[in-house]
Amino acid sequence: MRTSVFSAGRLLLGLGLLAACNQAPPATAPTTARPVVPGPDLATLTDSAAPAALLAYGKQYPGSEVLVKTRLGNIRVRLYDDTPIHKANFLLLARKGVFDETMFNRVVKNFAVQGGQTYNARTIRLKRYRLPPEIRPEHFHHKGALGMARYDDEQNPGRLSSNTDFYFVVGEKMAPFQSQAMAGRKLTPAQVKAYAAVGGVPSLDGQYTVFGEVIEGQDVVDKISNEPVESDKWPVKDITMKVEVVK
Repeated sequence: MRTSVFSAGRLLLGLGLLAACNQAPPATAPTTARPVVPGPDLATLTDSAAPAALLAYGKQYPGSEVLVKTRLGNIRVRLYDDTPIHKANFLLLARKGVFDETMFNRVVKNFAVQGGQTYNARTIRLKRYRLPPEIRPEHFHHKGALGMARYDDEQNPGRLSSNTDFYFVVGEKMAPFQSQAMAGRKLTPAQVKAYAAVGGVPSLDGQYTVFGEVIEGQDVVDKISNEPVESDKWPVKDITMKVEVVK
């Protein structure tokens, strides 16, 4: 279970999707020998170096689908080709085992479930770096969309993404006039129809990068969304994960 020392570092997902970085980073546990995984060194990546390094990695080591395994079931996700930096970053961190040391750390019912943080010591050295936005109007926050959060301890007019904090949209169904009013931009007829049929969170459109979607296991996302949470929205019972590239 989570100890109280972590409660000082909170996410403000109810006001937006933000990564927790105002708390002290978890200590790094003693390392043990692990298989060498090709790709950029996560301990040295920077904001400026990450885009080119990740694009090169994505071309050399492509992938399109990942499986997120939890105690509540599995979530299969398709990653979008037209968000290549976010896609390559997610593939790299999955293959390096970074997500396997994290859990779902922010759960807001009927809004979204967010993962990528931990209160445990990390064994994988990981430097904080940000990703340039890849916001595409055709990728919107319907139920099941996969997006990347942002750091909460800095001004971020460029809408740069966190490198580790991701979220799945839950949301609610809404009438066309509601989704259009919340979106703050002109929705296409197909998007309006999707928000009415399956639901989502149109207020996030254009604010965060959506780079994939759930293709199997949306019921698992819904189960996570309904888990009891503490005052800071961290699940009472930890929901750890294992993320595997499957295609």
